[in-house]
Amino acid sequence: MLEPSKSTDSSGMDEFGYAQTLDRSIGKFASFAAGVSYISILTGVFQLFYFGFSMAGPAYAWSWPIVFVGQLMVALCFAELAGRYPVAGSVYNWAKRLASGTSAWLAGWLLLLSSIMALGSVALALQITLPQLWSGFQIVGDGTGTYDFALNGVLLATIMITISTLINAFGVKLMTRINSIGVFVELIAAVLLILALGWHVVRGPEVFFDTAGFGEGHDLGFFGVFLIGAMASGYVMYGFDTASSLGEETKDPKRTAPKAILRAVTASFLLGGLILLFGILAAPDLTDPKIGAADGGLQHIVLSVLGGPFGKAFLVCIVVAVVVCTLAVHAAAIRMMFAMARDNNLPFSRQLSKVDPVRKTPTIAAIVIGVLAVIPLLVNVMQPAIFTILSSISIVLIYLSYLLVTVPMLRKRLLKKWPGAGDHSDAGFSMGKWGLPVNILAVLWGGAMTLNLIWPRPEIYNSVPPFEWYLQWGGVLFVAAVTGGGTLLYRLKIRHQTGILAEHATVHAVPSPVPVQEPPARIDSSSTASGLSGPRDGDFQPQQVG
Repeated sequence: MLEPSKSTDSSGMDEFGYAQTLDRSIGKFASFAAGVSYISILTGVFQLFYFGFSMAGPAYAWSWPIVFVGQLMVALCFAELAGRYPVAGSVYNWAKRLASGTSAWLAGWLLLLSSIMALGSVALALQITLPQLWSGFQIVGDGTGTYDFALNGVLLATIMITISTLINAFGVKLMTRINSIGVFVELIAAVLLILALGWHVVRGPEVFFDTAGFGEGHDLGFFGVFLIGAMASGYVMYGFDTASSLGEETKDPKRTAPKAILRAVTASFLLGGLILLFGILAAPDLTDPKIGAADGGLQHIVLSVLGGPFGKAFLVCIVVAVVVCTLAVHAAAIRMMFAMARDNNLPFSRQLSKVDPVRKTPTIAAIVIGVLAVIPLLVNVMQPAIFTILSSISIVLIYLSYLLVTVPMLRKRLLKKWPGAGDHSDAGFSMGKWGLPVNILAVLWGGAMTLNLIWPRPEIYNSVPPFEWYLQWGGVLFVAAVTGGGTLLYRLKIRHQTGILAEHATVHAVPSPVPVQEPPARIDSSSTASGLSGPRDGDFQPQQVG
């Protein structure tokens, strides 16, 4: 059995070398809600059901429990890390304590980029629901034009991102209050939807064991199309690390964050899985082409089964879920940008890490994230397949950033260096003897899923004309460019300036003044209060004063 270990509340950040500058006001439910709203089953399942169903039919639902088991292995590793380091920009700060400065920076860089892209793709989900709720939301054209769908989606998404920017810039209390209310509505709606769909079941579970002709003509048969359809589940069940990324703003974070991570991923699996199960069993006609269409999907099933006001009411709840998911993704991206900037690891770090003295939130980072999130939408505005392209690239980057944590964590376990000396006492969660096998499975799962996601399939990266090789390989080329380019940027420039900015360093870490002609003083705090050895390649110097 996995046993949580005893812990006390770390109300200050001095043990990590940072001053407490953010507002520590998030409670247990709000922490759980942050993870749930990022995963957001009503957003993800309803946004991508059509894609999974169109690829592999009803049997694609088997991918849901498979993805859950794989992601649970990752979540358990993250829970153990969150029980020791509940710090903003969780993945980045974890990698900083497990591996070299280059790997840590790359983990933060990839997750930051993926969060910015995910923010846009989540906001785009409004296009799938709002026009089905009321035709007036189809502002651009009537929805039948070649680019009506994408153009209107970008317009709605831009409005949503603007609202999210204002809320996140105002302060974490407002964001978490809205988020918690939204998650409560989402959870209640999910339970009611499961009961309503279960009441209208018209077929038995044998449908999940019938390939229904899907995969015929494919080189790998049904397995080939199942791997593609499985992405619809892989696109949903991530972001559970958000609970820890808000750790600096959470009460008793070493105990709260690990539980929030595990509860978020488990609750999302159960509710999302039951919605998939009963949605397919209750669909009036599984041969209806609307079920596998972007403007139909699970929303079409709900409206067909429940009809009229009940169906519309559930679609309203889906909109609420999209809104809070957007808020959570935006909040996580802000914390990652803030965490990297206060280490002087980004251009314009002083500005990006600035915390509003009244609202105690990184306001400038909130605005920059919002602006950057709209750019990929505008670039892809004439691409009707904008949903799957943006989702695929952003999720590949997320899985890669997760691997940059689980792989060095496994290396430390194999070298008997995890946990480090003296690192047991205040840990909020420990897997004990299960740590090694769980960590191995997490790495194997992450590697396999990354390969599946980045595979240059035309169904994902070039599903509509024009059919060009560079579009099909666009995902591989983009990921290679941001990974290679990011590594060069860090190695050639940023690593020479890295170190905690004076305004964010704990008072205890400030050294005596040094002569002006000398380089800025830096104190290596990579192992501060962690019991772990710091980076071995000498390219991460965690503190800079002045």
